[in-house]
Amino acid sequence: MANIWFDLWHNSFWHGIAGRGITILAEVLIVIVVLLIFVAYATYFERKVLALAQLRMGPNVVGPFGLLQPFADGLKLMVKETIIPAGANRVLFLMAPMLTFTLALVGWAVVPFDDGWVVANINVGILYLFAISSLGVYGIIVAGWASNSKYSFLGGLRSAAQMVSYEVSIGFVIVSVLLTVGSLNLSNIVLAHQPFWMWLLMSPMLVVFFISGLAETNRPPFDLPEGESELVGGFNTEYSAMTFALFMLGEYANMFMISALTTMLFLGGWLPPFGIMVAPLTWIPGILWFIGKICAVMFLFLWVRATLPRFRYDQLMRLGWKIFLPFSLLWVMVIAGVLLATGTLPNPQ
Repeated sequence: MANIWFDLWHNSFWHGIAGRGITILAEVLIVIVVLLIFVAYATYFERKVLALAQLRMGPNVVGPFGLLQPFADGLKLMVKETIIPAGANRVLFLMAPMLTFTLALVGWAVVPFDDGWVVANINVGILYLFAISSLGVYGIIVAGWASNSKYSFLGGLRSAAQMVSYEVSIGFVIVSVLLTVGSLNLSNIVLAHQPFWMWLLMSPMLVVFFISGLAETNRPPFDLPEGESELVGGFNTEYSAMTFALFMLGEYANMFMISALTTMLFLGGWLPPFGIMVAPLTWIPGILWFIGKICAVMFLFLWVRATLPRFRYDQLMRLGWKIFLPFSLLWVMVIAGVLLATGTLPNPQ
């Protein structure tokens, strides 16, 4: 009798594990496929936004309104030959773009798209994302070194210094969020009810986080690792075909990640704007609010590229170390002081 009960438990146990594994795999595939579609069309909308800013047409030939242009670009890169320089380290040369692309995807495992819509709802989700974003620099450094090109190597070194500089400011932003919310779980951060004056108190950190996100993703005006005037193409000078495409996919996926983080930390995630729960707004699904806010932040990425010229390297370092670092440290102390004075610190024990 005991053996029968053990067999029943054993079978149900392993069936439960298999069923949970299939569910997680399906969720991961859905997230990756949807993200890749958004990344593909981000290139299309970037070219359209830049064209509008510069009074041009943009893509308008391949498909209606040029909507099939991303698929044409992807097909072109797939059929081109991958050229590896003779003096390059072949293993690291090919591993670098795959590392960059993989790290750009794995961070989405802890992103809540709606209430309960998350692959892994871990309690330290924001630290997980911070760790993943910190590892992203390795793909660029390895690519610059493995290419056996001086220009590529200089581009990789630039990117390393740039990312380290602005990760310090992003770390202080995370500390300020922890002070006001009392949790590192991304779902709890979105659902935390805060008074309106708290939004005003955190608004300077929103500006610091967004500008630091531009530098983290090597986007204009901080695209110094790819400064064509002095480094040709930077760390990806020697890359072509699908290896080049993986770098571009990783860059745009990181832009979406920074936009999603901005949405979750400062813009209310999947909730209606400013927490307004009137009848017309509550009918809109939370995931649509989340996607809409991400697209709005992405538009700011593109708008900045169309508006501002590239910074010099010394200007970039001065902004990171002499302005953002002391200001973010000072503002963390201001936030802590205000929370102590008003008695609104979460978990005061």
